[in-house]
Amino acid sequence: MATKNSTTKESKGRTLQGVVVSDKMTKTVVVSVSRFVKHPLYGKYYKVSKKYKAHDENNKYKTGDKVVIVETKPISKDKKFRVVE
Repeated sequence: MATKNSTTKESKGRTLQGVVVSDKMTKTVVVSVSRFVKHPLYGKYYKVSKKYKAHDENNKYKTGDKVVIVETKPISKDKKFRVVE
């Protein structure tokens, strides 16, 4: 059997892209993720956004930055994502 040597952790959860809308908490940023949804009856596409709290270990990201977040095990009651880039 070959051993598996990996230096990076593979994420099994969701990966989302969004914009930082708040960085006022310590080691936490609020990321707004937007997506387009088609109306079931009329067929029109409209924008839906949702906010996620994400872990930012070094307080590196500021309001307006575009970031990628991945799902991890729960860090606190509301934080289940961490910032990757």
